[in-house]
Amino acid sequence: MRHWTTALFALGLAFIIGRPCADAQQPIRLALKNGESIELTTFYYIANCRSIMIGLPEVEILEGSAELSIAIKEEQVVPRRFDCTNKVPGGKLILTTKGSVTEKKEVNLIYRLKYKTKEGDRQISGTRIVTLFP
Repeated sequence: MRHWTTALFALGLAFIIGRPCADAQQPIRLALKNGESIELTTFYYIANCRSIMIGLPEVEILEGSAELSIAIKEEQVVPRRFDCTNKVPGGKLILTTKGSVTEKKEVNLIYRLKYKTKEGDRQISGTRIVTLFP
């Protein structure tokens, strides 16, 4: 019985030590071919399920590749993350590959959205790992 207790303790300890941190987030990975587009995220800025965004945000690529571009597609969106049910002004962030990808390539993409809101200027950023294919 004593050997089983020691073995189970060692196994449990190995399981706990060997596990990655629970709060560590894996980056989102995307794969795109020449000329393809993909929706990165929806965007909006709300308080109490009502938009406080003034105009459209500006988007910029802080790190990336010449083969990638980001555009804003304006539309009404539902902020489901905040349990809202009505649409608010916002849109979708669209990532597109330009037709110049000649070989497989992995790119670290970092982008930033800069908002003007009724409460002042705000910004958020996002990171993706994008694999480009010809």
